[in-house]
Amino acid sequence: MKKAARQIIKYGLVGIMSNLVGYLCYLLITNWGMEIKMAMTLVYAVGASVGFFGNRKWTFAHGGNSTKAALSYVLAHLSGYLLNFTILLIFADHLGYAHQWVQAVAIFIVAGFLFMVFKYFVFREHMEHTG
Repeated sequence: MKKAARQIIKYGLVGIMSNLVGYLCYLLITNWGMEIKMAMTLVYAVGASVGFFGNRKWTFAHGGNSTKAALSYVLAHLSGYLLNFTILLIFADHLGYAHQWVQAVAIFIVAGFLFMVFKYFVFREHMEHTG
């Protein structure tokens, strides 16, 4: 199996586990009355923190500078967070779609975006130049 395919599978497994738990927490705390974007913010922050370790070591087998990777990871997730926030703002707040369904779709959109950013920016392989 190609390396990229293995990474996608591993990323998917990490993502399924963390996002399933996160989504259930999101449903629970919004059901208790927490505002939807505040709930998304809380769940997003916890999930992103946990995901760093799983993605760095297991998905991408990154052996580079962990501090640099962590800073890049934070920037990537700030972009992912803004994308998620914007999706909720537009589709739930302005267009009136049920926030539960909007957030469920947003999880997949943001996950695809983040995979690309992690692979090519945060945990990228450093190619050595020879010659």
